[in-house]
Amino acid sequence: MTANCRQSEPTSFIARLVDFMERHRRSLLVAVVAAGFMAAIGAFDSRLMPPLERLVYWEGWMVGGTLMGSAIMSAVRGLHWLDDRPWLQAGVLTLLIWAPATVMVWVVLALMRHSAWGLHALLANASQVLLVSAAMTAVNYLADRRPAETHAAANDTGPAIFLERLPIRLHGAALYAVEAQDHYLRLHTSKGADLILMRLSDAIEELDGIEGAQTHRSWWVAKDGVEEARRTDGRAVLRLKDGDEAPVSRTYVRALRQAGWF
Repeated sequence: MTANCRQSEPTSFIARLVDFMERHRRSLLVAVVAAGFMAAIGAFDSRLMPPLERLVYWEGWMVGGTLMGSAIMSAVRGLHWLDDRPWLQAGVLTLLIWAPATVMVWVVLALMRHSAWGLHALLANASQVLLVSAAMTAVNYLADRRPAETHAAANDTGPAIFLERLPIRLHGAALYAVEAQDHYLRLHTSKGADLILMRLSDAIEELDGIEGAQTHRSWWVAKDGVEEARRTDGRAVLRLKDGDEAPVSRTYVRALRQAGWF
């Protein structure tokens, strides 16, 4: 029994590590690329370092800061009073990252340069760390943005306003998806399809009350309208109950997977 538990611990750790890397691969990739750029231009006087040392410094700082930021971000996103204030949320996150990141840079530089450990050295890089932390937080928020969604109200306030726009022959039909075609929207429903003149962005605002999500710049899909979700040849596709297929662009795959669509 004990032996089995010991054998499962490494496997469990590896599984958690793989899951973490999968969930944060975009942020880590951004950090690696940004660090390479900062090392190449010798940002913030790092050009005084030898090239290899400079690259190690920036990669360590940026990747380490991203890992730390990911943990802090999970806690910040649990603060419900910040739910509808993404940029305030980003500001709080930046400040929470700033203090430990400043200490991390101070320690790394002291060890690499064999320099003093005084308060002056700690504060010297504080403004630079704040600037980089703010920039990286903003980039990650933009890269990690969730697709537009509407959800059925918990108090059942009534059907979505958008359903009033259905053509007469589609009245009472279940809405599967809304597809943008030039200046029109193609409505996919249980009673067939039809076109209306409207922008997708305006339609999404009126779809509040139907659980669904934007899956592509030209598609919004109702969750109940999905017959099958699959990924083939690196592409994600949702097969609707009317047999049509809605594409899922890379922008929306992660959020939909987290929401249980895949």
